[in-house]
Amino acid sequence: MNEKFYIEVALEQRNCGSERICGDVFISRKIKEENRTLAVLSDGMGHGVKANVLATLTATMAVNFTREHKSVEKIAEMIMNTLPVCSERHMSYSTFTIVDIEHDGLTTILEYDNPQSIILRNNKPFHPNWNCLILHSEKNAGKEILSCQFRPMKEDRIIFCSDGVAQSGLGTEKYPLGWGRDKIEAYAIRLIGNSPRISAARLATKIVQMAHRNDDFHPGDDISCAVIYFRQPRQLMIVTGPPYEKENDRELAEAVKGFRGKKVICGATTADIIARELNAEIEDSLEFEDPELPPLSRMEGIDLVTEGILTLTKVTRLLKEHSPSYVPGKGPADRIVRLVKESDEIHFIIGTRINIAHQDPNLPVELEMRRTVVKRMARLLEEKFLKEVAIRYI
Repeated sequence: MNEKFYIEVALEQRNCGSERICGDVFISRKIKEENRTLAVLSDGMGHGVKANVLATLTATMAVNFTREHKSVEKIAEMIMNTLPVCSERHMSYSTFTIVDIEHDGLTTILEYDNPQSIILRNNKPFHPNWNCLILHSEKNAGKEILSCQFRPMKEDRIIFCSDGVAQSGLGTEKYPLGWGRDKIEAYAIRLIGNSPRISAARLATKIVQMAHRNDDFHPGDDISCAVIYFRQPRQLMIVTGPPYEKENDRELAEAVKGFRGKKVICGATTADIIARELNAEIEDSLEFEDPELPPLSRMEGIDLVTEGILTLTKVTRLLKEHSPSYVPGKGPADRIVRLVKESDEIHFIIGTRINIAHQDPNLPVELEMRRTVVKRMARLLEEKFLKEVAIRYI
């Protein structure tokens, strides 16, 4: 990979029936020191807690063994030999798809019993040479593992899912044998054709929503779809707090004006400074879309203008509680979460002037709160969402 591009990894899920726990487990890791990204989807036998335990064990082992650069055969054997045996069926069973991306080299996919991964290049099916490895150990004799390697190009996509997607609609008049891999592929191609820059998160959501609909919104199995998208980085700037020195107001405004990407301003004082320096108007709204937060404002050239510390605190909470089944609301914090999820590189600019409005001695120091909240948010973005984060103080 000579040119820089971002690797977006996303998952969408629906639980089987009324189950509170998903029997499919997805784990992704960014290994900074090796410049690698790992993603694993495992489908445990059945559904609910027992399936989740099997899938969690499988996915965790898959990540750890892959991280150690073990061979394809070794990884498969070690996972299958370690899984506990089901007391009812007298077999240990959990599928897996492992994607190992070396940012400066090859991408390797290893699969056992999940629907075969879909790889799209130029929005057409791309078929690397798949190898079928047959295991020979006594416990796993005859089991087949599929693997492939290829060098990614910008705009490539990898789509992999559990049986709940491929078998959705099973037994219906429209899909008597289930939706099937080929129809999933055709649907993904159509979605990308209509929206060539569709994010991995949006594409995964659309596929899961269609599978859910195929099952008449009552899935008989856990539905999971993961998408990996190799693309130009999408940038987001979040600005909060006025500069420490008033003479730096212009510098802050110019940084916002010159930024190529989406822009969010959190804080009325910060917004006033930028509007004044850029000769822009702020239009206040009286629509309270979230009872916990003040309403949004609008400014030309800025994607979102919100209140400051309360909004950022709620954004951090939403990110911490975020799960694949999260459905964003319409409030200011939810909108920031949506923008963050759709972005790859998040640039924070934190003003270090104390807000006079917060100088009540009974209140915590606003600057420390702002720094603490942003640091907590940045850590979540890096560790949980695999985002690139930069923080600048002014």
